[in-house]
Amino acid sequence: MDRVADMPETPAQPADPAQVNDYDSFAEAYSADNEHNLLNAYYERPAMLALAGDVAGRRILDAGCGSGPLSAALRDRGADVTGIDASAGMLALARRRLGDGAALHVADLSEPLPFADGAFDDVVASLVLHYLKDWGPTLAEIRRVLRPGGRLIASVQHPFVDYAIQDPRPDYSATTSYTCDFMFSGQSVPLRLWRRPLHAMTDAFTAAGFRLAVISEPPPDPAARELFPEDFDALSARIGFLFFVVETPPSATGSALP
Repeated sequence: MDRVADMPETPAQPADPAQVNDYDSFAEAYSADNEHNLLNAYYERPAMLALAGDVAGRRILDAGCGSGPLSAALRDRGADVTGIDASAGMLALARRRLGDGAALHVADLSEPLPFADGAFDDVVASLVLHYLKDWGPTLAEIRRVLRPGGRLIASVQHPFVDYAIQDPRPDYSATTSYTCDFMFSGQSVPLRLWRRPLHAMTDAFTAAGFRLAVISEPPPDPAARELFPEDFDALSARIGFLFFVVETPPSATGSALP
């Protein structure tokens, strides 16, 4: 699993359902698009890094790392980063970026994670949770591998966007899937996502034992204004992604571990 690099074009029903969400089949196209586009490089990724703050010395799991741009940025800021993704093709690109010594593992977020309890200070989940029908098992595993006082920093497709782009309008209160064609470097790709209301997201975090610290709807990076003048103004005036910081409870002594 990996993150959506662009807003969906139009709802679609692909001829071959086996190709839906098959990131191995378009890894190169996706990675090239993700590298410098407005939504990822100048909106979603800067927002994730801002929410993460000072990460020097922190052990971070990049859950759904894709080709590794967020992992690289976190490592450049001094973090000890481990990356996982369900796509072997994406991880091959991440290894090319991060080097042979990088800690990268093929892992599906809908399955148990191959890490010990409390192995990480932070988990970043960048535009990946909206691929999952049920957040419960995944959030339980993320909480397990976080130390007391650890953080999950996550971004998702904004539920209001999911509601607005569908015609006819779906039931906002229901958790339902939809399939759309997305464009990556000129390649049309069918992706299946799950939409859910905001309260279902926050309920899932609290049910997994997290405490909600931040809900954010940030603007794009101002540096993008000169690079994408028309798209920048349009994105600044509309809803895009939704960002969360949720925390595990501190240790029994009442403070987070160092």
